[in-house]
Amino acid sequence: MSNRQSIKTFETLAPGVRRLVAPNPSIMTGPGTNTYLIGKNELAILDPGPNINSHIAMIQKIAAGSIKWIVVTHTHLDHSPAAYKLAKSTGAQLLGKKAPAGTKQDHKFLPNRELNDGDQLETNEFTLTAIHTPGHASNHLCYMHKTLQWIFTGDHVMNGSTVVINPPDGNMKDYLDSLARLKKFNPVKLAPGHGDLLSDPETSLDWVIKHRLKREEKVLSSLRSNPPAFIADLVKIVYNDINEKLHSIAERSLLAHLIKLEKENHVYNKDGLWNIAKDQQ
Repeated sequence: MSNRQSIKTFETLAPGVRRLVAPNPSIMTGPGTNTYLIGKNELAILDPGPNINSHIAMIQKIAAGSIKWIVVTHTHLDHSPAAYKLAKSTGAQLLGKKAPAGTKQDHKFLPNRELNDGDQLETNEFTLTAIHTPGHASNHLCYMHKTLQWIFTGDHVMNGSTVVINPPDGNMKDYLDSLARLKKFNPVKLAPGHGDLLSDPETSLDWVIKHRLKREEKVLSSLRSNPPAFIADLVKIVYNDINEKLHSIAERSLLAHLIKLEKENHVYNKDGLWNIAKDQQ
């Protein structure tokens, strides 16, 4: 869930890296989805965003006909749907992972080259290395820019907010593991899918990890005090620090926490009621 920020619609962030913000602001997307134009003469478009004609036209106007690759972090509907139209009109190659079967994601995104962890896009101007970071989505990839040592994080890390982990495709354990793994790359900056650049990656990653673990402890303490509980009741306690209007969204991340804790034998579910395991009481 995202806090609205005010950032420039179009900005040069570094030599060979420009950001265009899609006109899709919302409670989930903050100021809008960040589309990154990487390179100078032959461009990679990272996360072309939603299927909004004005945004697609603006990408092409800025790129001035030099789009060679379209790279996607994941196939949620605010990140990849523009890729199909953009590739059709430019002939650019699509890179990333296709949408998982059975999900309400962008199944029109069919990459010419499906990327796995460690795969690279190498050009005369830049190199992007794919880092598989499941959690927010099972097919989520971050990308390390070799020269800048920046990581483009998609929805894995956003600026000033947390992301929804929505089971079954979202997975809280995978998410926490992926966050810890990103620290090992020692990035100089994080370029998120929503919001502005994060200039202190270690602090930002530590904050998200600690926040999630603190929320997890709150789940356990709430169940100790209020056993057993339905999710609809538990969310009011665990997420009493956010607007009640967001509780239906927060229920998805709460479920992800509960599934993780259940697999670790800390809680259990019976007939929709969640309860604390005996050794956690």
